[in-house]
Amino acid sequence: MTQTLADMRRDYTRDGLNEAQAPLEPLSLFKLWFADAVKTEQLPVEPNAMMLATVDADGRPHCRVLLLKGVDDDGFTFFSNYDSAKGEQLLANPYAAMTFFWPSLERQVRIEGRIERVTDAESDAYFQVRPLGSRLGAWASPQSRVIADRAELEGLLAETEQRFLNQAPHCPPHWGGYRLQPERIEFWQGRSSRLHDRLNYRLQDGAWLRERLAP
Repeated sequence: MTQTLADMRRDYTRDGLNEAQAPLEPLSLFKLWFADAVKTEQLPVEPNAMMLATVDADGRPHCRVLLLKGVDDDGFTFFSNYDSAKGEQLLANPYAAMTFFWPSLERQVRIEGRIERVTDAESDAYFQVRPLGSRLGAWASPQSRVIADRAELEGLLAETEQRFLNQAPHCPPHWGGYRLQPERIEFWQGRSSRLHDRLNYRLQDGAWLRERLAP
């Protein structure tokens, strides 16, 4: 297996990224790359899927896949259970990192910054447009907690369905949005022979500084 893994390689030749192609600030480039990903990536790949890395109170890192649900000048928004493991980690250390990888485009974007909760109004507005099953699941699941088996989870869901039998589920107090306010965004474009293009933007004195990193 080790030899098999060592032999797995792909040469990236699709595109390049140079300073002439890149704006002086990163959000417009992210939106452009994201639009390209939406057009190019094929199902079941979700172009808004990202790895979210957090660090707990003991300094141990944790990573999982989530879905981006908003991006604007204020930052990158996702939603979760505030009482989950990631919620506890973000409460202990309000900094996180996101990574997007779009293999069809041979592109990766890494984002780092401070996390804040969005307003209750923002959380409620998004919650109301979620499918009914997802809204019921947000109430039913004690996310990240140990449960006995699948039957226990299905029982909790049945209780929740009965509770909201004649009414639309409202946003739970333990559920809502987070926004990552970027302090660093790196754009990676795969190139031949592993000589990849890396343009890094970092916030310095309130302005974005753009620089090239060696691959």
